[in-house]
Amino acid sequence: MKTTILNQRVERDELMSRPYQQRHTRYDADELLQNPLIKLITGPRRVGKSVFALLMLQSRNFAYLNFDDSQLLEKWDEDLVMSALDDVYPGYDFMLLDEVQNLPGWDLWVSKLYRRGKNLVITGSNANMLSREMATVLTGRYLQIEMLPFSLEETMTWKNVSPQLEEQAAQAVTLADDYMRNGGYPETIPARSITKSYLSSLFDSILLKDVAKRHKVRNTTDLYNLATYLLSNFCNPISANDLAGELGLSSVATTKKFCDYLAEPYLFFYMPRFNNKLKLMTKAPKKVYVVDNGFVQSTAFNLSENLGRLLENQVFVELLRRGYIPGQTLFYYRTRNDKEIDFVTRKGTKVEQLIQVCYDMTSEKTRKRELDALVEASEELHCDNLLVITNDQQEIVDWKGHIVKLDPIAKF
Repeated sequence: MKTTILNQRVERDELMSRPYQQRHTRYDADELLQNPLIKLITGPRRVGKSVFALLMLQSRNFAYLNFDDSQLLEKWDEDLVMSALDDVYPGYDFMLLDEVQNLPGWDLWVSKLYRRGKNLVITGSNANMLSREMATVLTGRYLQIEMLPFSLEETMTWKNVSPQLEEQAAQAVTLADDYMRNGGYPETIPARSITKSYLSSLFDSILLKDVAKRHKVRNTTDLYNLATYLLSNFCNPISANDLAGELGLSSVATTKKFCDYLAEPYLFFYMPRFNNKLKLMTKAPKKVYVVDNGFVQSTAFNLSENLGRLLENQVFVELLRRGYIPGQTLFYYRTRNDKEIDFVTRKGTKVEQLIQVCYDMTSEKTRKRELDALVEASEELHCDNLLVITNDQQEIVDWKGHIVKLDPIAKF
């Protein structure tokens, strides 16, 4: 056992010697590590959860266990492991448990470590990490840190491009367009030629490993058809009744269940329509979004580029990064005259901001449609903080007595 853990220390040190792009997050690493609660790093596959944990702990004395190692799992003996950790990492202050869900009964063991005062950082497959078992065993004992693919800002930093520098303005525009189309998965940013094959394989892997295998789904064809349909209809309202009829699925209940399964591994998100009456909110169709635009380009069946929807999906994921939660602080809205507002953000009980996303506002007809909808919603929801996010236009507009900001996506 000690030999296995010594080998893992070599692996840990090698991983930490590599250069990494620092993540821009709303979390303060020092504050997180000072907190005695378990730090649970969740998110979709392959977005850099383990790297984030290593970077957070890089200047600290921490023990490391990687549960993707068959030798560790086959020889597992709790007492031997704890004794070996004391020998290999004398006086360690933190424990990093990577892919801990591979250990049978891991949640009970983690709970025991927590009770013994260990300061724990855990990463792993979120479909397992967020299971009901974890919520039952570790309720109130952990902080959840959500990781998503790289943002446009992080991608610009990675590529050493600053939209503020005049000499790099054209390069920034090209990079922003590339990001909107191909997304921010770390493996694809330096090698765009692999984006389609890489994300297509990752999409299949999530469906098979995180959904079908975990939930013992026998009819994987229906599951795959549903996932592909949602991907092709991203940013559109959906309902289980319509989906079941459209795809010929066995029942509405099964459709709802599959939709929930697909949200577990952070693949899809469902955003409800804003209404002060909860009953009406739950009845209305929800809009579906995908975790990264690259999946749309690599897997979805689309006959057109859908630049407007790609931009809207990008804004949605950015709002997630800022801590907005669909159904709690993030919604869409339809006015009494059935004009749609893409995003309503809420702070406490008050509507904070109304956001429209429009790729190109140069057409007078488009301009009137988007601004009229914002003004109408502003009066209904009593909110004067109005924003239109565009591809590259910036101005301040006085429309029917309301001030509306137009900002390009790079600035947002």
